[in-house]
Parts: sequence; structure tokens; C-alpha cells
Amino acid sequence: MRLFPLLTAALVTAALYLIIFERDRVLGFAGATQPAPDTAAEATADSAADGAADPAAEPNGGIRRVAVVGLRSEARVVESAVLVRGRTEAAREVSVMAETSGRVITAPLRRGAAIAEGQALCTLDPGTRAAALAEAEARLAEAEARLAEAEINDRAARALSRDGFASETRVAATAAAVKAARAGLQSAEASVAAAETEIGRLTIAAPFAGILESDTAELGTLLQPGAPCARILQLDPIKLVGFLPETEVERARVGAAAGARLASGREVAGTVTFLSRSADPATRTFRVEVEVPNPDLAIRDGQTIEIAISAAGERAHLLPASALTLDDSGALGVRIAEGGVARFVPVTLLRDTVAGVWLAGLPELADVIVVGQEFVTDGVPVDVTLREGAAP
Repeated sequence: MRLFPLLTAALVTAALYLIIFERDRVLGFAGATQPAPDTAAEATADSAADGAADPAAEPNGGIRRVAVVGLRSEARVVESAVLVRGRTEAAREVSVMAETSGRVITAPLRRGAAIAEGQALCTLDPGTRAAALAEAEARLAEAEARLAEAEINDRAARALSRDGFASETRVAATAAAVKAARAGLQSAEASVAAAETEIGRLTIAAPFAGILESDTAELGTLLQPGAPCARILQLDPIKLVGFLPETEVERARVGAAAGARLASGREVAGTVTFLSRSADPATRTFRVEVEVPNPDLAIRDGQTIEIAISAAGERAHLLPASALTLDDSGALGVRIAEGGVARFVPVTLLRDTVAGVWLAGLPELADVIVVGQEFVTDGVPVDVTLREGAAP
């Protein structure tokens, strides 16, 4: 019973061998012959005639055109931007110092507290300064009284001199007494002012509104002139600081609009307020500052940011990124259809967006090959089918 399957397998194997490996002999044995020479010539002639009638073939030489898909693109003005990485900086930062010596007599304010302009941060013990002020004020009152008395004597001496009852010597003496009294008054006023200034230095106030970055001086601390009372930051508005390379500095200007993205993903907008005229000697870069509102104080000092500064716009084409290709030298560009043939055009990538890439360097109006550009080279005839629309 197993003989028939074996015979069938052997016959099938032999048939496959003859068809695949001995095909010519089988065909010769079956009586198949090659076409006569005149028949082959006629077939060649018919093929040539078909080629001449084919609109996709070149009439001179029979060169076929490569079918590609193109996009008719017109240049548009696109706003360019200068990109630079940087950091955030407080608009103001100061360590408030003591101007006189004294012991702190107020409880400290803790870091992170919001501070108003003019708010007292540290108050020092007045010591003997109050007594010194009272003494200066007493001397001032005495000097004012002496001046008043000298002026009365001077007026009386002048009146008597006009009537001939007082000599010129007396008039000169009273005038000198008035001058001395006025000098004494000025000295007393200076003493009072100095005492009041010293009293005013006992209260160390915030020079501007901001946030305490450190605790104020502890109660009972003895401060000397130049000792720190507290450190204050002003974070509204906040500065965004970057460093432009020499190749980009001429594209930025003071007053230009700018945007930035923080490492957290938050985006902010502001205006360029400063552009350095002097390069950093170590990096050969130029400092640029952008001022950004920060009313909620959410942006902190020292965060990493990426700044985009608006620059003068230029004309460019918006094309799909798939249209980009490389030439034999590795230059980035696109292939366009011009005069019925393909041509490579090098381009400059300005910006990458969701809608496509903005490219500069193309003619004002160009038929850009977007499908099939990898299968043609410069000078190859192409048959372009334009895609609907001028944008990707």
C-alpha cells in the first residue's frame, strides 16, 4: 500500500527537475523553435514604434522620463529668531549692611518673607545717642538765642550811629557779634543733623520691595559698620540672561521681542533690555538681558532657560521634511524640476515646525520634488505630477 505514494513522489520530483534544470531540452523535444530572424526584426520594429508613441519616452534617443511628485512652493516672509541658552537672574540683589555699631533689639524676620520698600529689617539699641541728640538740640536753641540777641544789639547800634550817639567802632563790634552768633548757630544745626543721622542709622530698612533670601540678624547680635543685616532679592520683574556668539550678535537689538522656555516647560515673553558692547574675554560671547514680568514670583533666580530673540524676517519656503536630501558631497538640499529636468539646490534650514521645515536658498517660485527625489540626479528628465496645495 505504501508503494504508490513513493512512486508518485518520485514522478513529481523528476518532473520538477526536468522543468527547472532541463527546460531547454524539454522544449526542444516538444518541438518548440526560436522565432525566425525576420520575425524577431518585426518584433523589434513594433517595440520601437510603441516606444515612439509612448508619451513618457523622449523622442530623441528613446530616454524615458522618471515619474515624480512635486509641490509648487512660493517663498514667504518668515520671522527668524536668535536662539540662546541662559539662566534667570534677580532684577536686584543686595546685602543690607549696618552703617553704625549697635546691638540688635528686634526679633529676626525669616527667609522667604515678602518685604515692602522701607520696611525695618534690623533695629539697633540707641545707647547714648538719644542723649547726644538732646544735647545737640539744646546747643542749637542756645545758638538761636545768641543770634537773636546779637541781631537786636546790631540794629540798636546802627540806629544810634545814624543819630550820632554811637561810634562806628560799636557798630562794627555788633556786626561781628552777629556773624559769630550765626556761625555758632550753623555749628549747632550741624551737630543736630549729625545726631539725627546717627539715630536714623539705628533702623536698617529695606531699600526696595522683595523677598528675604536670608534671615535678618538675630536678636542680641552686635553689629559693626559693614556687618550684614539681611539679603534681599527682587524677582518681579526678573531678568533672563544669555550669551550670544559673535555670529549671532548682529541679529539681536535692544527693544526686540523675546520669548523663553524654562526647563519645566513654562513659556514666558518679554523684551530685550540690554545687549553688551564688549565680549567676554574668555568665551568671546556677548551678554544679553531680557526683562520678563513675574508677578507670582514663580520664576526663581538661577533657573535654566532657552531664549528666542526675534530678528529680521527673511523669505523662505515651508516644505515637508521628507523633501530634504543630500548630494554626493553631503550638502543638504532639495531637488526641483526646472525645464523638465531635475536639479539639486542646496538650502539653509531656518526652523523646524510641526507643519514642516522653513528653508532658505530656493528660487522665489519652485516646483520641489517631494516624492521620487532619491531616484533622480541633476539633468535627469522628469515627468512631474504636482500635488494639490502650496504648503505641506
